[in-house]
Amino acid sequence: MKELEVFFKSALTVDNVIFGFDEAELKILLIKRGEEPYSDEWALPGHFVYPSEDLETAAVRVLEEMTGLRNVYLEQVRTFGAANRHPFGRVITTAYFSLIKIADYKLQAAGIAKKAKWLPISAAQNLPFDHNEILGACFNMLKRLVRTRPVGFELLPPKFTLTELQHLYEAILEVPLDKRNFRKKILSMNLLIDLDESQEGVAHRPARLFSFDRGKYEEFLSDGFNFEVKESKGKTKMS
Repeated sequence: MKELEVFFKSALTVDNVIFGFDEAELKILLIKRGEEPYSDEWALPGHFVYPSEDLETAAVRVLEEMTGLRNVYLEQVRTFGAANRHPFGRVITTAYFSLIKIADYKLQAAGIAKKAKWLPISAAQNLPFDHNEILGACFNMLKRLVRTRPVGFELLPPKFTLTELQHLYEAILEVPLDKRNFRKKILSMNLLIDLDESQEGVAHRPARLFSFDRGKYEEFLSDGFNFEVKESKGKTKMS
């Protein structure tokens, strides 16, 4: 048995990659660490798994303890286990991700998190450990999912314009989409309900308002769909 002791000296952690949308741009939730290593640096909300916990329970607990976020659906992405990813020893982490509407949640930093805040993804540079690699893997997964699930519709107001919907897809895919092609594709899916209403109190020409068809939405969540749309330059962008 003694020769097996070395295999029981690794630690397990979970890291949460929470993407937020505020009707303008896509952001990432970071915490300012209050313990070593990398104290006072911005990082993903993550910590150790208790010996009696399963991974998903730990991910939910850590997210709530560090940021105050509750009732967030977390989806497991993958495990990161480079031998030197943690300066204190062998630590294997499992990453979870979610995409939420920022306005629906209030941040409250606690535990080892001195602060918690939303940052544009482009500003999340030089994160500690291998958090940039984890963030990149989760972002790539989000880009793939947005093409097979209607993941973003609940991030918009109950009534929204086609332009707002397009901006959401552009924020996730990080490409400008061809307006005509995007609208043709979206409307052909019969996922939206034309409310026969227009914007009010805007300086520009009022745009028509839409909502999503809940029944069709649930159907797409279950069965998925193939969302392919051209970039504004005319090239088809697929991940």
